[in-house]
Amino acid sequence: MKLSAIALVAVVASLANSLDIDRGKVLGSPSAPIKIDVYSDFECPACKVFHENTLPQLMRDYVIPGKATIVSHEFPLNIHQYSREAANYATAAARIGKYQAVADALFRKQTSWGANGKVWETVANVLTAEEQKKMQALAKDPSVLAEVQTDMQSGQAAGINETPTIFVTRGSQRYPLTGYALNYNLLKKLLNDLLK
Repeated sequence: MKLSAIALVAVVASLANSLDIDRGKVLGSPSAPIKIDVYSDFECPACKVFHENTLPQLMRDYVIPGKATIVSHEFPLNIHQYSREAANYATAAARIGKYQAVADALFRKQTSWGANGKVWETVANVLTAEEQKKMQALAKDPSVLAEVQTDMQSGQAAGINETPTIFVTRGSQRYPLTGYALNYNLLKKLLNDLLK
């Protein structure tokens, strides 16, 4: 039983690595030496802090100079009533090149839509009328729903049990980080060490 569980984790991990990454969820050059996979939940307060405080610093210091690429993954937690809906909209937004705008809006207005359930209204405010029509159709598209599910399964296979969780990878070195390790100064030290 234990061996089959290990084999399943290896298969899921290799499938996740071989799947095409949604280009709309990638910041920076895929050829950067460091890859940072970010698993987050739009209704998670700690994810909001990461998105609004740490992500801009990572962009400035590592992504824009070409040292790292960031890939966003959806990991809606069951304890959050509307996070799966938000993940579906964000994934749909990636298909039309609006992932960052939608993610920014969802995190900025998290307290409001998290309380009243008006996720669509939050998303719609950053889209044109034409984009809204596309998004409403895409948010129900089986491939979008499957992409969110694949993100969740790859996160579960990697042992994620809280958000945000990030994986910093350089070559064969991979470091999972959560909680206090997401402090920017500690993260910066790890990234700088990996770039030596």
